[in-house]
This record gives sequence, C-alpha cells and structure tokens, in this order.
Amino acid sequence: MFTNKRRQEERTGRYGTPRVQYLQELVSQFQNATDEETKERIAANLANFAYDPYNYNFLRQLNVLELFLDCITEPNEKLVEFGVGGICNSCADPENAAVITNCGGIPLIIQCLSSPVRNTVNYGIGALYYICNESNKEEIVRPEVVDVIKKYAAAGSVSVNFSNLAKAFLDKHVSQV
Repeated sequence: MFTNKRRQEERTGRYGTPRVQYLQELVSQFQNATDEETKERIAANLANFAYDPYNYNFLRQLNVLELFLDCITEPNEKLVEFGVGGICNSCADPENAAVITNCGGIPLIIQCLSSPVRNTVNYGIGALYYICNESNKEEIVRPEVVDVIKKYAAAGSVSVNFSNLAKAFLDKHVSQV
C-alpha cells in the first residue's frame, strides 16, 4: 500500500523514527556492514522501500539509487538481485529514472539480463521498460539487447513472467516492421 504524509505519521506515532531518518540508518548500516548476509538483508529492505512513491525523494536525497547501482557491480548475486530490484521498484518515477541513467545505470541493468537468477532478469527487463525513453532509447534498444529480450518473449513455456514482461517491452519500445 502506498503511503502519504498523514498515513506515515499515523504509522510512526509520536515516538517513532521519521522515515528519512530510518532510511539513513539503513544506508549507514549497509555502508558499515562487513558481512555479506547483513548487506543482503539491508539491500532487500531498501529495495522494498523503493516501490512507494512516498519514499522517492528520500531515496534520491540519501543516494540510495546509487547504492542500488553499486550493488549491481558486486559479485554477490543476492546483492545484484536486490540492487536491480530496488532500481526496478523506483524507476517508474521519471526523476529516479534520470538519476539511474545519469549515473551509468543502463549498461549495468542490461548486464542483469544475462544473470542466472530469474528475479534479477525480471527486474532488469522491468527497469529497462520504465527507463527507456527518447533520450536513451538508442543506448537500450540495440540489436544485441533486443535479441535477448526477444528470446525471453519467446520463452512462454519456460517462464510466463519473462515472456509477458519481454513482450510488453518489445511492444512499447521496439517498432515492429
């Protein structure tokens, strides 16, 4: 369920931690974490906050979108999954999409299409669906990327999720001849 200021105040209560402060604490914990499991847990938690438009300003203010991009560069597949999941959850917002693209996120998201982790691929296709626009379409809709997405679109018997999402991407962003 999406949040608004009044709903957030009700949920937080008089003595609760304000959302921006809570998110800042999560970011600090992530940055100070030394073990992978803690980082995975925090990245997953941040990715869950990324779906709610109420949090978008906070995510930009605290550089959480950049943290998600950093997660994608890690060798840890769970961090990659949660990083691209957070990007996918937040990039329907044009301001968030602009931050992600301006920070070099497009090639990182495209790399996720070849992940062995199904969720990572799904999040990658979803993120590209939302991020792709006239200013960056040439970077995204390259033949090698379209070929991969077409393979997912044709894989309906293997994964309906991949197939439907890939078909939606192709329908929206790739002109059929």
